[in-house]
Amino acid sequence: MSLLSLVLTLQPLKVPPAREEFPRWWGRASQAALLDVVRQANPALAERLHASSPASEAQSQIANSLRPYTASTLMGKFERQSGAPLPGETYSLRWTSLAADLTALLLEFAKTAPGATLELDHIPFSVAAAHGTESQPWAGSDSYAALGSRFLPGVEIPRRVSFQFTSPVVFKSGGLSHPLPTASLVFNSLIEKWNAFAPVAFMPEVRRYAEECLAVSRFDLESRAVPLKEGGMRIGAVGQITFTATNFDRFWLGQIHTLAAFALFSGVGAGTTQGLGQARGF
Repeated sequence: MSLLSLVLTLQPLKVPPAREEFPRWWGRASQAALLDVVRQANPALAERLHASSPASEAQSQIANSLRPYTASTLMGKFERQSGAPLPGETYSLRWTSLAADLTALLLEFAKTAPGATLELDHIPFSVAAAHGTESQPWAGSDSYAALGSRFLPGVEIPRRVSFQFTSPVVFKSGGLSHPLPTASLVFNSLIEKWNAFAPVAFMPEVRRYAEECLAVSRFDLESRAVPLKEGGMRIGAVGQITFTATNFDRFWLGQIHTLAAFALFSGVGAGTTQGLGQARGF
């Protein structure tokens, strides 16, 4: 098994009363916590994951990272003015893996995680639950082979494919940031990640099919700003979008739907290791 989406349920243990500022975006803290979990179990693997990290947060938010994991921001209710986690509230965090060694490590972590303490930006949280299977809507595990075999001959393939973006999705192309999830940008991102980590790569022609034969047929999107550590803002899109094939081709659509299913694990666009581009296809 190579692919994993692990959802953690957290509760804050102690919020420093004298602290005045808290992250407005917890993606960087989530990434640090994930790398710390890996470091405790396998320092060599943690070093490999960390080695490709960009030099600054500004770089990481706009770079099309090819690291074999994603990390969500912390999700839940926060104190309005300071952004502090609220005592007694429950929070969620999602980590995904695109590599077998990291997946195995996180599955082992999930077995012992309940009751353990996880630190985010120097604030301790108790892990109430760890979901690595389909018992939670955004949790699950799969393999590249299984995803690739879902649309073999004899299986009905819809003309439409949809995506839900629960955190801002943004793309880096031509030296600019693009917040609108066009078919070309979405599937270029997915193909790049798939071909970097899957045992069998997709042919380049699937990019052309996505660009030329998938049209937007429905969308419900809104812009969302993500604060950067340096004081800047990154603008992305959240919501849903549906693409419809203008030229039905069973072979290419099978690959399109495989990539859409892959989005649950890979995320879409830039900055997925720090909370951006949390997505799933359906």
